[in-house]
Amino acid sequence: MREIYHLNTKWAFTKDAAEVPTEMPKKWYFVNLPHTWNAIDGQDGGADYYRGMCYYAKEVEKSELPENEKYYLELRGANSSADVYINGKKMAHHDGGYSTWRVDVTDVLEEKNLFVIAVDNSANDHVYPQNADFTFYGGLYRDVSLIAVPQSHFDLTYYGGPGYTVTPEVVGDKASVGVKVFLSGEKMTQELHYEIRDADGNLICEERTPVTVDKVTMEIPDVHLWHGRRDPYLYTVKVTLSDGDEVLDLVSSRFGCRSFVIDPQRGFLLNGESYPLRGVSRHQDWWGIGNALLPEHHRRDMELICEVGATTIRLAHYQHDQFFYDLCDEYGMVVWAEIPYISSQMKNGRENTISQMRELVAQNYNHTCIVVWGLSNEITMAGASNEDLLENHRILNDMVHEMDPYRKTVIAAVSMCDINDPYIKIPDVVSYNHYFGWYGGDTSMNGPWFDHFHQVFPDIPIGVSEYGCEGLNWHTSKPEQGDYTEEYQAYYHEELIKQLYTREYLWATHVWNMFDFGADARNEGGENGQNHKGLVTFDRNYKKDAFYAYKAWLSDDPFVHICGKRYINRAEDVTDVTVYSNQPQVELFVNGKSLGKQKSDVHFFYFKVPNKGESELKAVAGAYTDESRIRKVDEFDEAYRLKEKGAVLNWFDITAPDGYFSLNDKLAKIMEKPEGKILMSEFLGRAGASEREHGTSMFSDKMMEMMGSFTIIRMVNLMGAISEKISKEELLALNEKLNQIKK
Repeated sequence: MREIYHLNTKWAFTKDAAEVPTEMPKKWYFVNLPHTWNAIDGQDGGADYYRGMCYYAKEVEKSELPENEKYYLELRGANSSADVYINGKKMAHHDGGYSTWRVDVTDVLEEKNLFVIAVDNSANDHVYPQNADFTFYGGLYRDVSLIAVPQSHFDLTYYGGPGYTVTPEVVGDKASVGVKVFLSGEKMTQELHYEIRDADGNLICEERTPVTVDKVTMEIPDVHLWHGRRDPYLYTVKVTLSDGDEVLDLVSSRFGCRSFVIDPQRGFLLNGESYPLRGVSRHQDWWGIGNALLPEHHRRDMELICEVGATTIRLAHYQHDQFFYDLCDEYGMVVWAEIPYISSQMKNGRENTISQMRELVAQNYNHTCIVVWGLSNEITMAGASNEDLLENHRILNDMVHEMDPYRKTVIAAVSMCDINDPYIKIPDVVSYNHYFGWYGGDTSMNGPWFDHFHQVFPDIPIGVSEYGCEGLNWHTSKPEQGDYTEEYQAYYHEELIKQLYTREYLWATHVWNMFDFGADARNEGGENGQNHKGLVTFDRNYKKDAFYAYKAWLSDDPFVHICGKRYINRAEDVTDVTVYSNQPQVELFVNGKSLGKQKSDVHFFYFKVPNKGESELKAVAGAYTDESRIRKVDEFDEAYRLKEKGAVLNWFDITAPDGYFSLNDKLAKIMEKPEGKILMSEFLGRAGASEREHGTSMFSDKMMEMMGSFTIIRMVNLMGAISEKISKEELLALNEKLNQIKK
């Protein structure tokens, strides 16, 4: 029988080895897996986290292993390339840091064995991702195990997959379940036993076949459908390989029976019913932990996503842990799964996109939750598609359909991508990443943009793969685009919810992002090294106000929430207080006195609150309450205003004469003036030369159009993490020239 021997404890680790050791190192320090070497430096900003080769070493006594005929080393995540050595012999190389892969080590095992795994997250030109807005944590950040099996077993080398596929098809009140197996070392005397059991363990159907028959179809009468969050019912399939009375190997998994349609007019249909996909995207890292997550971290993420009321998750931008896909099946999440083919087309990267896509589909085929396979994300960031990019996408699209004809393919297109670009028409489904109201334009542009696409291409299902804005512990009573306050983030999402959730044709919408995440190149918002677009903080300890805006629309669990709990000191005599609730009516009390009741069909309630002394606020929505407080102060509390950490300059260092421009003004406004356009074009031209040397595209025409709503100082502070920093003296000189231009 198959046995799994975990190898997660006591690996010797170093960044400094000059060569692969042939005996157990004495001066390396010990770590347990999962482990990443970028848990700290990958989250602190500066774009300087360690990217290179590191080594893990472990001694394994063969006598400690389960007795069996074959042994496979299984690595569930080694980012981003890795080599396996056993007793000094190189056994395998793998490119791609997010998938499972296995190595047959049977023939090299001795009584005492030295396992060495060299893991490398260095920059290169052929393994995706290389250019993206998140940290590429290096390490053995998921489980490492030895799988011991008999000579005859379910294949462990088929692209890291489980050795079998389960394909349920619903027809009327029945389900036809096809099970195909992949075997290794089988013999003619052996047979296969297939079983399907319901959620209570009752046998529904079974079948026995000789090993020469590698596929069976079984029927579930009166099938209980998997219906997303409403009813995530799962059956269990078990396949046993045996020789007479001896059980040789056994595999099993849970699966659901469901049908779905992605309709360009009606959106997503699950089991023939409208089932709006309104949800979030997720990165797999945590504050102080990086991507080396334990099951409790994955469960906490799922609990929070369920609490917000989401029905779908985009698992960006790579293959996630199998444990999390299992949770998605169990909790009824509809999933978009994708590979890290992202940001720019690498001349030497095609083979890696193909191998990562094969692994993604092979390893996750049996997960009921998945409905679309993501081919790429923002791949035209540097400009329009070319023939190499188009061919790469056609290859992936065709390959996925061949491997899985039952699901759809999708891309996430960058906002600046022309809707007539030919690569838009390659996949079955399209979604766009738009940040109108944060990186450019204003919030009102989002809904009309999708209406236009829908009008031009009425037969292409269109969705929203990313939208969001940064929100930190900065506060204001007058939120403005780009201020990084929790109040603007809440306002932004209120507006986007009202626009997107009322458009039935949108096949899915995914907030960017559920959680703040590591992006070591970022230098903005006053807390460097992170992307702060999450609805929940990086440590999962604080749900931002925008979290409750979605909960009000999506969750059936009754609640009421007063916004602005971290914004206590307020200078105005009458202040605005927003309340979110999924209840039809809210009443707000100030120091026990009612300000009246409000009803809202959009779940957002706005109150004008007198601000005198200390005030205790209490919101009441039926049987549910929430409390907060405010305090009157004479002047705005500067502790609430953004101060960039490590910025070349901050807003308060800049002279800004009344009626004249400064670095605190928005690029678009400055460029409206002829002299402003000349000045900024010259400045951006110099900075763009540095950008081009670094191979990035910050200053493409489309990108600059999007960034018109940035103040110059905000744009420069963001640029500083991507390219060489512009000096303080250069900025002050530019500001002095801007101070001469009248508004």
